[in-house]
Amino acid sequence: MKFTQNSYMFDMVLFELQDIAGKEHVSTRASDKEVYSIDYFWISEMWHDRQAGRDITRPMADFIVHPANAEEVSKVLKVANNYKIPVTTWGGGSGSQGGALPVFGGIILDTKRMDKIYKIDEKSMTVEVGTGIIHQTLEWELEQKGLSTMHDPASARCATVGGFIAHRGTGVLSTKYGKIEDMIVNMEVVLPTGEIINTLPVPKTACGPDLNQIFIGSEGTLGVVTKVTLTIHRLPESRKFRAFIFKDLSTGLRVGQRLISENLQPSVIRLYSENETKEVIKKVLGIEKTGAYLVYGFDGKQEMVDLQMKYAKAIADQEEGEDLGTELGAEWWKNRYKFFFPPYMFHLPQCFGTLDTVATFSDIENVYNAMKEVVETRYPMARFIGHFSHWFPWGCMLYARFIIETPPEDPHEAIYLHNSIWNDALRAAMKAGGVLNEHHGIGLKLSRLTPELYGNSFQIIKNLKKSLDPNSIMNPGKLGFGV
Repeated sequence: MKFTQNSYMFDMVLFELQDIAGKEHVSTRASDKEVYSIDYFWISEMWHDRQAGRDITRPMADFIVHPANAEEVSKVLKVANNYKIPVTTWGGGSGSQGGALPVFGGIILDTKRMDKIYKIDEKSMTVEVGTGIIHQTLEWELEQKGLSTMHDPASARCATVGGFIAHRGTGVLSTKYGKIEDMIVNMEVVLPTGEIINTLPVPKTACGPDLNQIFIGSEGTLGVVTKVTLTIHRLPESRKFRAFIFKDLSTGLRVGQRLISENLQPSVIRLYSENETKEVIKKVLGIEKTGAYLVYGFDGKQEMVDLQMKYAKAIADQEEGEDLGTELGAEWWKNRYKFFFPPYMFHLPQCFGTLDTVATFSDIENVYNAMKEVVETRYPMARFIGHFSHWFPWGCMLYARFIIETPPEDPHEAIYLHNSIWNDALRAAMKAGGVLNEHHGIGLKLSRLTPELYGNSFQIIKNLKKSLDPNSIMNPGKLGFGV
């Protein structure tokens, strides 16, 4: 349904939404619509920045609703289905893929009133929370009891737990503690047609498919996760880091792989390519070195950490790394968030993007080289840098980036250049064994490439979407579904 704010049907639908959530929790104010038209997606920021003096309009919702619980979410979705109104779920607005932008108008469903901590179970080591809670708020509460989720992303201070679930978020400590999907025990979910379901009480069963995995990473296209039980951990007795410089990226990758395959259980491995060491490590940490900078860390009982550090250093020494010591390793930990925000990293008017992907250890260096060659060869105005952030038993994640200092002034030309780099770089990554993304999600930015990634199997995902969301109201335009 298309709305004009001065139509009586607008007021009729508005009244229904106010009847559900309360008049004070539904907004149609222009200032609120403005806020919800921009997330951390570069195109939305650029579009806003370039609008002065141009005939530019941004995608805006018709209604912003702040539900308190699953029951209110359910009622809102039933109204949306009745009138065929698009619904876009909004958490903290920190996503970088445009996944929360209301590109077809309709209803913004802001989850942040669903922010309760229902239960901290120190026997089962779990916490049950509303998905609208800001993650840092949850961590502050847990830390008072000596606990943590050990999910430590750069966006923790502004992102919701539900946002992490929506795009399979990853934190700094993921190499030991896993991604958000590894921390989920069970969930409460409101389906697109309004039914409220709960997944099984535990995720490890032989009772058929794991329903959690249908909704994790679905970015609000298959339902709204309203409550989740997460695993928690005791805060470690000790946490230590050590940094090295290796002669080249290949050597650093070999060291990282050995730290994993020799079962040392690092909580952190970060490896920076030669050009990112030269540019970013120098800027953030003040270290002027040539080569690939690697930092690793361990946490747990003091004696075990000391032993792990000993064996890790032996591996680095065998690969002829230049030991920068524990102090410079700890300095990286202290400054870890600076790598993601101005003035150290991206800011307008630059054009930039995080081309993150993940591949096996056999393929990851080829993926890096393929992306680097494409960006530097076809787009000489762009700088290409990259580091390897999250490590698994079988491979690791490449956090590649492109930066253009002076993109085209015309917003349409700027978008074309931006999208062209993404297409070329990620097609090169996929050809070399990588995928579209590791933890930032697909959203609007990469929606067009999702069917290309999945090939014939994308039909299975489309069929699931059609079954769960027959009126296609949930976050249209995202994750490859169109409208």
